[in-house]
Amino acid sequence: MQPNQSHHSATESRNLATESIDLLSTLDLVRAINAEDALVAPAVRGVLPAVAAAIDAIRERMRQGGRLIYVGAGTSGRLGALDAYECAPTYNVPVDRAVACVAGLGVELPPGVDGEDDVDAGAAAIAGLGVMTLDSVVGIAASGRTPYVLGAMNEAQRRGALVVSLACVDPSPVSPAADIAIAPVVGPEVITGSTRMKAGTAQKMVLNMLSTGVMIRLGKTYGNLMVDMQASNAKLHGRACRIVAMAGGLSVADAALLRACDGEVKTAIVVALTGVAPADAREGSKPQGGGTKCVG
Repeated sequence: MQPNQSHHSATESRNLATESIDLLSTLDLVRAINAEDALVAPAVRGVLPAVAAAIDAIRERMRQGGRLIYVGAGTSGRLGALDAYECAPTYNVPVDRAVACVAGLGVELPPGVDGEDDVDAGAAAIAGLGVMTLDSVVGIAASGRTPYVLGAMNEAQRRGALVVSLACVDPSPVSPAADIAIAPVVGPEVITGSTRMKAGTAQKMVLNMLSTGVMIRLGKTYGNLMVDMQASNAKLHGRACRIVAMAGGLSVADAALLRACDGEVKTAIVVALTGVAPADAREGSKPQGGGTKCVG
């Protein structure tokens, strides 16, 4: 057993493999980091059934109008915020349907304090969002014991929402507070306690799967094409044209077709495949029971 492991989270334990990392050559230093990073994917692989269960449960609630809400502090909170933010441009999800609560964000706190120890603030964040039964709350905490996250999860449970936990230790206090517990155990960090490293990587991988899986199940893709993306700049407009071409069987990207469909990728694909007017294509591509007709 590593020092203090009985008293501290595994994410705070000392990594015996990197005790002398400061004495290594720079090449050996990065090799040591890479070797530890290689442990992350297998840890995530071990929790795939729980991830899949969470995707299906979240999808069912979002299909009925519910929200996906991430809650976290520090690196965990910022990773949740990043994942929520990306749902709008990638899948055209309204900004109020995928949101994040990050401890201390927008709150005046003394220097060096980030609000993660405030149980009541976590509960207040959930209450402030008016969380209801159809919402899904994902509590993210590398250590599995962040008070802010626990406060939010308990309040979400009280309100009848689906509650999912994402921690990098098992067991942990957040697991029994969740309907579905996801716990990829990655072990001690290369730099003791620096959970933006392996733990953060594992969390990012799981969050990628959660949001992507939910969006696929909601019909936001056609095959592996992001047919609900927002073409908000020149690069994305070019990507949208290529997606229309690939899905519609066109030899070249047709920017005029996309413009005729008001920039709506899914609508343009239906027009390309069926030849119907954009208005009819738009109606035909509306979600049906949580999925989408799109072109099928």
